[in-house]
Amino acid sequence: MPENPVFAIIFGAIALVLIVASFFFGVSHRRKSAEKAIGSAEDEARRILSDAMKLAETKKKEALIEAKDEIHQLRQETEKDLRERRSEVQRQERRLQQKEETLDKKIDHLEEKEETINQKNKQADARLEEAERIKKSQLEMLERISGLSSDQAREQLLSVLDGNLQHEKAVKVLEYEQQFKEEADKKAREIVSHAIQRCAADHSSEVTVSVVPLPNDEMKGRIIGREGRNIRALETATGVDLIIDDTPEAITLSCFDPVRREIARISLEKLILDGRIHPARIEEMVNKARAEVEATIKQEGERAMLEAGIHNLHPELVKLLGKLRYRTSYGQNVLNHSLEVCFLTGIMAAELGEDVQLARRAGLLHDIGKALDHEQEGSHIQLGVEAARKYKESDAVIHAIQAHHGEIEAKTVIACLVQAADAISAARPGARRENIENYIKRLEKLEEIANSFEGIERSYAIQAGREIRIIVKPEVINDDQMVLVAHDIAARIENDLEYPGQIKVNLIRENRVIDYAK
Repeated sequence: MPENPVFAIIFGAIALVLIVASFFFGVSHRRKSAEKAIGSAEDEARRILSDAMKLAETKKKEALIEAKDEIHQLRQETEKDLRERRSEVQRQERRLQQKEETLDKKIDHLEEKEETINQKNKQADARLEEAERIKKSQLEMLERISGLSSDQAREQLLSVLDGNLQHEKAVKVLEYEQQFKEEADKKAREIVSHAIQRCAADHSSEVTVSVVPLPNDEMKGRIIGREGRNIRALETATGVDLIIDDTPEAITLSCFDPVRREIARISLEKLILDGRIHPARIEEMVNKARAEVEATIKQEGERAMLEAGIHNLHPELVKLLGKLRYRTSYGQNVLNHSLEVCFLTGIMAAELGEDVQLARRAGLLHDIGKALDHEQEGSHIQLGVEAARKYKESDAVIHAIQAHHGEIEAKTVIACLVQAADAISAARPGARRENIENYIKRLEKLEEIANSFEGIERSYAIQAGREIRIIVKPEVINDDQMVLVAHDIAARIENDLEYPGQIKVNLIRENRVIDYAK
């Protein structure tokens, strides 16, 4: 059956009304629930707010109480501090008041003193004016009596005093110079004579050849060997010339080096005693002799050092001293000469109050370069200075070595003493073999060579022939030519003369202008 539309509409309206009613009912219920919840929340909020206000009021009261207590405590501390400061200020005021009173008293006292001083100054000024008036009147009186003004009288008095003082000064200077010269000459003679007296050493001349005795003349042939091989081997190993002549039972050894000559002599004597003479044996004996001579050199150096009373010498200097035992100068043994100079220098140093040990050391080492001058280039002074500087000798010793022949100026007392001792040792009778005639001839020849050059005015051989001093003509030889002339003269001396050591060529050029006032 078909549905009735009216029923459907009615049913739908009823359903709609039910739905709307249920909706409004739900909304009302929710609103009531919400209002109830809001009312309870407001009550809780009012309660919390009330509690908070009560708590805040309590805290406020507690804070106020604490603040009042703190303010009270601070007030008490401040009042106490103020009381202390007030008492300190009062003490300071009392002290200042006392100081002020003391200063017032001192000022009053100073014013009194100032017044007294002013009065004394016035009195002094018055007396000074009075003294000036008296002085002026006396000067005027003296001028009237003498007829001279004060300035003229002062000049006259000063001139008289100046003349007297100059005369007395000149007399005193002459007296002192003469006195000092006499005393110095006397003292120097006493010191030198005393040194010579205490060191009168013996001397034996030495030569540049050695003679080796042979048991018989047949030994000469064995020494020469087959076709001369033995003698050649010996000469090659030792550097010595063997002279085999008609001299019976003797062979002469010739060499400028005394050490090599001594090695050859010892080797030859050992070969003669051994009897086996051939090149291999010769070489063996020469090596043994060389070692023996080296040991002897060391022993001689140590002996010289002990005799001189000197310690702490470098071992190489000790060896060089030992070599001087085999070195001669004009026939004078250099080691004995060095010891003699050492003793003389020490004696004179003791007389003068100088360092005796230093003086002896300088005297012993002054000719140390002679142990090297036949092996190296240079004079024995240059080589000695180099050796002393190399082995750390003192500056005083090095200067004494450098100045002992007058090549440089002696700047110390020790150097002067070494010069004097060296001259004493070399000049005493028997010290050197060169006779006076040969010495004079050598000096004359030296001056003759210098005077033979053009432009030489005059020349003088000085320093025992170690220096030639030449005066040149300034109008002939100028400054540039002097170098060439000095070189030419030195070359001529080297070619024409035989001399020990070296000779200093000293040229002097001087301009003089003379005029006359008429």
